[in-house]
Amino acid sequence: MSNNLLVFADYFFLVFHTLLICFNLFAWIWKPLRKWHFATITLTLASWVILGFWYGWGYCPLTDWHWEVLRKLGENQLPNSYIGYILERSFGLKIKAETVDLFTLLFAILAFLISVKVNFFKGRK
Repeated sequence: MSNNLLVFADYFFLVFHTLLICFNLFAWIWKPLRKWHFATITLTLASWVILGFWYGWGYCPLTDWHWEVLRKLGENQLPNSYIGYILERSFGLKIKAETVDLFTLLFAILAFLISVKVNFFKGRK
């Protein structure tokens, strides 16, 4: 694979994966996206747990594929957490892995629970 294609793949994963994370956190807010949000947050959590059974807790195929691209580009000190990677790469923030993992899990569960509420338990009018 050419270096230019690898650099393109790096930016593609960076943008796509980051947008998916933002979608998972906030798409429940906009009513037309709520069903899609429920699907993506459920698939994300299922990946973390079900695929995580074989590949390790919190497994995400997008992270795995992006790490493969970055290794081919010469990166070798990649963290376990994609969120930690984004925080460091984009904002220069280096936060302890345990802290990032805890907040990632808490916010994902919160987004899932909100999605369940807004999709299946509509308030009375």
